[in-house]
Amino acid sequence: MVRLFDDTTQEAFGIVAIERAKQLALERELDLVEVAPQAQPPVCRLMDYGRFKFEALKREKESRREHNVITVKEMKLRPKISEHDFQTKFGYVKHFLEDGDKVKLTIVFRGRELVHQEYGRKLLDRMAEELRNLAAIERNALVEGRNMTMILSPAHKKPVKPETTRVEDDRDYEAVAAEAVAVSDEPAVEGSQPDAQDSQP
Repeated sequence: MVRLFDDTTQEAFGIVAIERAKQLALERELDLVEVAPQAQPPVCRLMDYGRFKFEALKREKESRREHNVITVKEMKLRPKISEHDFQTKFGYVKHFLEDGDKVKLTIVFRGRELVHQEYGRKLLDRMAEELRNLAAIERNALVEGRNMTMILSPAHKKPVKPETTRVEDDRDYEAVAAEAVAVSDEPAVEGSQPDAQDSQP
């Protein structure tokens, strides 16, 4: 005995014999999928399993595209850095910001250098000024132990990947549809099981 639902029509059949569930799946040309094997009785759903997997895959891809992940890169500098090294590190910081990442600038003081914090502050201010078109100061210069830090945020959002083309979507559907056929050939109420919560109408 199983508790049966039809995801395509939102019907709830209540508790039916497994043979009846198989018969309904055959009549409606749907897949019989067990979604809650631990329940008493187990819960099954009639669904187009290929379409279910395809839509889940599509939602996952869209979520990855829309989710704007911003990481924080750290760039360390010495208060008496040479002009050549400054320009090299400047180039890295610029690249990070253009990629949409935040940057934590860290001035590392050694020995008595900590007494002359103004050198580190001038260095941070110079970096922020030269990057004013690409970044905004999220956190002003702050002394943390023997370090002085500043955080820059990108002025523009992190670029996202182009949307998946229709051709790619069709290929994805063909792949999951083939998988669904394989699942439907297995004994009923066995095989791949979608998450019960995800499959709720």
